[in-house]
Amino acid sequence: MQELSGILFGSVLVGFLWWVVIPLLGLCLVHGVVNMNVLRRLKPLSSSEKIELMQDVSVLVPARNEERNIRDCLSSLVAQQPQVKEIILLDDHSTDATAQIARELGFREGEGERLRLLSGSELPEGWVGKNWACHQLSEAANPSSAYLLFTDADTIHDPACLQSSVAHAREQRLDLLSLWPDQITGTWAEKLVIPLGYLLFMLFQPFLLLSWLQKHPERARRYGFTRERLASMGVANGQFMLFRHSAYRELGGHKALKNHLVEDLAFGRRVASRTEEGMRLANADGIELLRCRMYTGLSELWEGFSKNLRPAFEESSFGFFLFGALITSLFLLPFYLLPLGMIYRNVWEPACIAAGLVLIIRLLLTLRFRTSWLSLILHPVAMLMICLNALNSWRLCLGGGVTWKGRSYSGETRGSID
Repeated sequence: MQELSGILFGSVLVGFLWWVVIPLLGLCLVHGVVNMNVLRRLKPLSSSEKIELMQDVSVLVPARNEERNIRDCLSSLVAQQPQVKEIILLDDHSTDATAQIARELGFREGEGERLRLLSGSELPEGWVGKNWACHQLSEAANPSSAYLLFTDADTIHDPACLQSSVAHAREQRLDLLSLWPDQITGTWAEKLVIPLGYLLFMLFQPFLLLSWLQKHPERARRYGFTRERLASMGVANGQFMLFRHSAYRELGGHKALKNHLVEDLAFGRRVASRTEEGMRLANADGIELLRCRMYTGLSELWEGFSKNLRPAFEESSFGFFLFGALITSLFLLPFYLLPLGMIYRNVWEPACIAAGLVLIIRLLLTLRFRTSWLSLILHPVAMLMICLNALNSWRLCLGGGVTWKGRSYSGETRGSID
């Protein structure tokens, strides 16, 4: 009887690998390659392409206890060629030298300053700290600016970053352009986990379909794309979000997302949901123009992902667990089934094929985005870490809530579209 159970168990695993996991991984590989070709890599403009656009841009930087990063960030923004209309830093009740460093770089309080320093107001009830900071920045921005750039304090911009980005946004008539930077990783935890963001970003976002619908908005209605279905195609990266100013206001700004813990993803969804109305969203490969170090070690990384992973699915617990099951089945299960091949011989071959497909996908992404090789080599460990982190995010949101930058939030996140 035990032998029969083992045979049935092995048969179920084999069938699942051959008929579910391997075909889906094949689709992921094809879709990832298509997306890598669709995702445009922005580079500095040639001398013949350079145009005077920068006086149309207000750069807005929220900062809370960022003394480690703020000098490099602000210096790189001040060095943009040509210079932007204004750069506004909001010091969100920092207890370190963030504001002092900004003053050393020429930032001053007072309206009309090109390099302006704001002191953040107290966080109102019902707001997430970053969203409140960005809202205050948007209110302080020059109303004549055609574009608003929200960028994080841990980013470093090439001198050509803004000009290339604004030129691309104008050329494509974009309402929101988001860049994905060269991710700097220092510790082993960062090297393992941070590159997985590109795995999720490149394999599950339909860039080609969304681009096609944006070029022909009437097709969204013709083919039955509801606002919810369109929203599911949207994504953005809060490290660099360049808005057309009027579109930002039309979307309701950060006020419309005041309690959303993953506001960048929410903005991507809001713009995509309005494809039928003619709004345009694009993500671009910015590794030639922008660098960022998101976290500095396991503790900070764990807290940051715990804040984001469950709230990214907003009100849908079903979506969170369904996607988790998919990710686990495709990118983790094959590696942990390999040892079973020594017991159930027929499991070995499909598990090897599935694991091989995963490693091919990871290799292509590592080469394209120049991420850490450690994450590729120790892929099963990296995936296990992110799965455990997702479960921790769910646990926190279900219980006492999440924390970030010394503030606590319930973890409840409403939908990102009206």
